[in-house]
Amino acid sequence: MIAAIRKTVTIQPGGTIETRSPELPEGGTAEVIVLAEQQADKGSARFSDLFGIARGLYGSTEEIDDHIRKERDSWES
Repeated sequence: MIAAIRKTVTIQPGGTIETRSPELPEGGTAEVIVLAEQQADKGSARFSDLFGIARGLYGSTEEIDDHIRKERDSWES
């Protein structure tokens, strides 16, 4: 039988974590999966940094309009 124990822990210096539980049998084996929350990088890209990122994908505004029109038409089919 597999028992699941879910705990929230604080990551210690050096990237170490520690957890204790009376439910864990001494000398037994356990598989540990760590799901760490990603902290927002203060220097990450701003929304405005994304403008122009796809520049050159379409040759003209007419090509963009044509593509959007075809996509909308495909929804109605």
